[in-house]
Amino acid sequence: MQTLRTMSLFAAIAHHGSLSAAARKLGLSPASVSRQITALEEQLGARLLNRTSRSMTLTSTGEIFLRHAENILHQVEEMQVEVSQREQQPSGLLRVHSRMLVGTLVLMPNLPRFLQAHPQITVELAMSNHAIDLAERNVDVDIRIGKLTESALIARRLATSERVVCAAPAYLAGRPAIREPADLMRQNCLTYRLGMGRTVWRFVDAAGQTAEVPVTGSLTTDNGPALHAAALAGLGIALMPDWSVREDIRAGRLVRLFAGHRASHLEFENGVFAVYQRSRHLSARVRVFVDFLVEIFKDAER
Repeated sequence: MQTLRTMSLFAAIAHHGSLSAAARKLGLSPASVSRQITALEEQLGARLLNRTSRSMTLTSTGEIFLRHAENILHQVEEMQVEVSQREQQPSGLLRVHSRMLVGTLVLMPNLPRFLQAHPQITVELAMSNHAIDLAERNVDVDIRIGKLTESALIARRLATSERVVCAAPAYLAGRPAIREPADLMRQNCLTYRLGMGRTVWRFVDAAGQTAEVPVTGSLTTDNGPALHAAALAGLGIALMPDWSVREDIRAGRLVRLFAGHRASHLEFENGVFAVYQRSRHLSARVRVFVDFLVEIFKDAER
């Protein structure tokens, strides 16, 4: 701890431009400050300050020492805040945005448990099918699917997100067997609206061969939960994220097709993420919520 205090003292001298100014700020005598800096220079075997009767400047070694000292002091401060927050009851307003499918199928069934565990937190939840600007919308956590582009944000992966082709047993009953992706061109495929052009599903088999299959059907929507419900009702074949239908497949409500292929829209996704802004002091409510999201996705994979 003495080393940290000496680093803090040196940083104060550098910022105030003189030993006496730093001494007044810290409530120490100039003589005491001078002795501590001299002892530091002797310990390091290097001169950190150029002193004259009228001015004081950092040596090149002093500038290096200051840069590293400030980094260490900032890290210690962050550690102290994080440890302190872990002992505090998380509280306050937590603004969350989620993609519609994740929010409906995963978040909403589990949110009551989170709020019961943290009664001092109030959640303001919005859902849409678009990524948002966290700063502009004043959102604390955004739950996203797919590729991330903003390097200034922190993204914690909640799950991988591979697409699976699936249908209800009621749809498959009495129909010719569907063996190859090309067979989908003769099926009623429930599609997610990605644009104004035709819908194409991409497949990669175990040998790495790629096939792009144009599909059509009686339902096109930009609402993931609507696709999920239509597939469960036996309306047709859907291309869904694996985490959204895993339990339905286990329970026999849906049947997976083409298990030997990777499937996607025209771009393969790379996961589900909890995204939040970089901050020196991550609030306790954001921390416990992101940890909660990690746990519920782990539970879903078991």
